[in-house]
Amino acid sequence: MNLQRVFTHLLTPGWFAQRVFRPADLTAIASAVAASEKNHRGELRFVFEGPLPFSALWHDFPVRRRAMQLFAQLGVWDTEENSGILIYVQLIDRKVEILADRGIAQRVPQAQWDALCRGLEAAFGQKDYRRGVLQTITKASELLVQHFPARTENPNELPNRPVRL
Repeated sequence: MNLQRVFTHLLTPGWFAQRVFRPADLTAIASAVAASEKNHRGELRFVFEGPLPFSALWHDFPVRRRAMQLFAQLGVWDTEENSGILIYVQLIDRKVEILADRGIAQRVPQAQWDALCRGLEAAFGQKDYRRGVLQTITKASELLVQHFPARTENPNELPNRPVRL
């Protein structure tokens, strides 16, 4: 167990870590997700989290494992074509994970999602949070349009609003 990580998470108030996204940013992100999903059959969920829950710290969850837990908890896997994408930002650890459901993972290699993660982390390193997320959504959309283009009937199966934890 990394005690420094545990103490940082326990001592950082959620509001302090999450202040990087203002209400206008969250509205812009939700709009970008909605606009993106009109062009492909994927379903994007953007989740950002301040301090991890104590159980995740106690078990020393890596960021990817926490993202997997939220992928299931938020039902991102519960789309008809298995086309859910989770963009997870752990603000305190300064890490990003993008998880693709199996329908997309068969067509888009994880290395492409990992490249988007590193780009978003770089934007966050420059404190350019909103632009970084919007660019990541745009780039994810480009991949999804290529591999999961929209059809005439293109239902919205998951909420578009960002999830703050």
